[in-house]
Amino acid sequence: MEKSCTLLVHFDKGTPAMANEIKEALEGNDIESKIEALKKAIMLLLNGETIPQLFITIIRYVLPSDDHTVQKLLLLYLEIIDKTDTRGKVLPEMILICQNLRNNLQHPNEYIRGVTLRFLCRLNETEIIEPLIPSILTNLEHRHPFVRRNAVLAVMSVYKLPQGEQLLDSAPEIIEKFLTSEQDNSSKRNAFLMLFNCAQERAINYLFTNIDRMTDWGEQLQMVVLELIKKVCRANKAEKGKYIKIIISLLNSPSTAVIYECAGTLVSLSSAPTAIRAAANTYCQLLLSQSDNNVKLIVLDRLNELKISHREIMVELVMDVLRALSSPNLDIRRKTIDIALELITPRNIDEVVMLLKKEVVKTQSGEHEKNGEYRQMLVQAIHTCAIKFPEVASTVVHLLMDFLSDTNVASAMDVVVFVREIIETNPKLRVSIITRLLDTFYQIRAARVCSCALWIIGEYCLSLSEVESGISSIKSCLGDLPFYTASEEGEAQESSKSSQQVSSTTVSSRRPAILADGTYATQSAALETAMSPPTLVQGSLSSIGNLRSLILSGDFFLGAVVACTLTKLVLRLEEVQASKVEVNRTLTQALLIMVSLLQLGESSFLPHPIDNDSRDRIILCIRLLSNTGDDVRKIWLQSCRQSFVKMLAEKQRHETEEIKARAQISHAQPDDLIDFYHLKSRKGMSQLELEDEVQDDLKRATGEFTKDGDDANKLNRILQLTGFSDPVYAEAYVTVHHYDIVLDVTVINRTKETLQNLCLELATMGDLKLVERPQNYTLAPELSKQIKANIKVSSTETGVIFGNIVYETSSNVLERTVIVLNDIHIDIMDYISPASCTDVAFRAMWAEFEWENKVAVNTIIQDEKEFLNHIMKSTNMKCLTPISALEGECGFLAANLYAKSVFGEDALVNVSIEKQADKKLSGYIRIRSKTQGIALSLGDKITLKQKGGS
Repeated sequence: MEKSCTLLVHFDKGTPAMANEIKEALEGNDIESKIEALKKAIMLLLNGETIPQLFITIIRYVLPSDDHTVQKLLLLYLEIIDKTDTRGKVLPEMILICQNLRNNLQHPNEYIRGVTLRFLCRLNETEIIEPLIPSILTNLEHRHPFVRRNAVLAVMSVYKLPQGEQLLDSAPEIIEKFLTSEQDNSSKRNAFLMLFNCAQERAINYLFTNIDRMTDWGEQLQMVVLELIKKVCRANKAEKGKYIKIIISLLNSPSTAVIYECAGTLVSLSSAPTAIRAAANTYCQLLLSQSDNNVKLIVLDRLNELKISHREIMVELVMDVLRALSSPNLDIRRKTIDIALELITPRNIDEVVMLLKKEVVKTQSGEHEKNGEYRQMLVQAIHTCAIKFPEVASTVVHLLMDFLSDTNVASAMDVVVFVREIIETNPKLRVSIITRLLDTFYQIRAARVCSCALWIIGEYCLSLSEVESGISSIKSCLGDLPFYTASEEGEAQESSKSSQQVSSTTVSSRRPAILADGTYATQSAALETAMSPPTLVQGSLSSIGNLRSLILSGDFFLGAVVACTLTKLVLRLEEVQASKVEVNRTLTQALLIMVSLLQLGESSFLPHPIDNDSRDRIILCIRLLSNTGDDVRKIWLQSCRQSFVKMLAEKQRHETEEIKARAQISHAQPDDLIDFYHLKSRKGMSQLELEDEVQDDLKRATGEFTKDGDDANKLNRILQLTGFSDPVYAEAYVTVHHYDIVLDVTVINRTKETLQNLCLELATMGDLKLVERPQNYTLAPELSKQIKANIKVSSTETGVIFGNIVYETSSNVLERTVIVLNDIHIDIMDYISPASCTDVAFRAMWAEFEWENKVAVNTIIQDEKEFLNHIMKSTNMKCLTPISALEGECGFLAANLYAKSVFGEDALVNVSIEKQADKKLSGYIRIRSKTQGIALSLGDKITLKQKGGS
């Protein structure tokens, strides 16, 4: 049988103690043995064992002991044993301990008195407590505060018993008198808590009588005062004004806990600008004064809530909030920046950007190891500011361009994306940005950043000097041609195996990259790593250019980007250069570079040849420059940039729609009551009270007063657990909050009998865990009981809660009745809320998690086409691309196959095959299904059977 428990002690069941051993130790004279025996007896009782024979032994041999530890353990033992029989009557032997308890309450030692008074707080048996009341009241006048504070709690617990008002009817008067004369802060706190819970009017009278001395009260008492104010104001909102003045006066308390609670209480009770401003200032002070990172994060959460409901006040404090960036913790910095970015206005944008620029400069010092990540956050913040207020872009863009060569690739990537957007949205800055970019291009060391910078150069170099400078910068970064000589090729063939083991940058250029929408593309594996000088480069330049180093490390995707950029620059040069000789000379040089890239990719100089996509792209550029038409010229010089403009416009439209959606507020109903504060009497009202009244009226008028919840939604969450004809009717109200599920079960006794030991037994299926088991209850005829059960969700799987109600009737105690409950199904959608993330974040998560099931393929088939045909026959697939259209006798080969009959309509199978040096095929099959934009991992496996192996 489950029972309520006030004590929890770890118990090792491996070596259980025997009752006889405990009894012998208790009967001995050794104090240490008695202490150990008592501890063992307590642990056995807490774990469900019953040792009834020990009680008389403890009364005879332990009760007379003067040792303090023995007496403390004795009180714990008396606390957990059963003191009543099955009918609820106090056991006769319990009278034996009353005299001992009275002696303890009159003991000369204050510790014995104090722990005994604390023990009495946990007793619910009136027959035991009643004879001890005079001794309890006597302890209110003891000289030691430890005894007095526990005596007050004992008086409160007695008064709160079912018959407490009859036992101690004058308790509120006694405690109020005690409170006026008491000097100890802890005792005063307990006394005020007793009045707060049992005689609220007396507590309010004491508060207003001593309001001038309230700032001198201790932290504990001030916290109880705040609890009282919250309780009174919720019950009687008309008297809020006078209590809010008390809260504001408590904001000067030296205790940080008190001022934090004051700020939270102000926000919950009032919407007056003065009160909200005081609360926000308090949070900002705590943010700067507290060193604990957890406290800072909690305070930032409170400021974030204020930002949502009182943005106009928080805008004034944005610079105070940003001072939290002095913390080295990245989570605090990230949350601070997120709050500040939503508070920027035309008035404060200059100050905010200036502070962010100073923080960016600070990250150049290598004091903290996470400076790169912090710099990335600052760049993104400045990017957001520049989008909202384009006029500040000119003050930050040149500073940020210094970080294009940052070793943190993510930070450098954010900078180049910012530059790409600013150069389009701020035409006045185009010339200065292009000039600065061409001057610093040679310093860029990351392939992805180089690719984006090359696109900017190709699109926005418009004048003759800019085009010529762009071509010159690319040529200098590529170095002298060709990329290798015949002798170097022979040496490379001999040293390829050893160099692969030594060089960390020589990697396959045919890695499938995952795009933002989840589809695959081919890119170099060196794209996402900062460039380091490769060991295979034997160019004739004394200082190796960044483009040359990256391309010779196997990054042919970057080579294709170089070819496209040169093509755009040559096409634009034809429009702005009058001299045909110069145009032809530049065109010839560009073609030479592209041919050299193809020659490098198809040679054995590098261990891995060029991929098909990059080769096709370079060949397309060569054909285009050899024979240019007007339609093609328009596509390359205009359509690409127009697509980028459309993308920016679409992004801006989405952001505008989100802002509008957040700005929508609920409106009042036509028949709602509106109070006109102009007609109210202002006599006796302070400015703060008047502001609070006005704000309340405005909230009523605009429908901002939130109700406890829509009644219809509440009804939808009520589940019937038993039938209407069952003797016990039960229904549950399910509340889901994040990963916590609370079942509020209403149980109604529909019989004419008293139900005893009624218990709600619950069990779970799936990844749900019952936190605590509900206790037993006695239910009178036709009465109801509210039972709460807490359940923890440990994963995102659908779970089931099932159980039954068990009870005994007064007519037949031996027979237990069981009523089976309906199952409660907990759906994943109940505790998952929609969220959004950027393309970059999605791509990073997609790359981090393994979404697909890979199936290893081993076969003796040596021809790729024959192997793909075999797959189609084995799995009944239809190929989207004809096998004859697939090129390549060796190396990388990819085909998207449509597996309608095996995996369903939306399944895509990606087969990747390579022919190894021993002419055997190896590779993998990726199975992916897309449903409503969510990638699902399928568990299906393909088995390929063939003669001689599978």
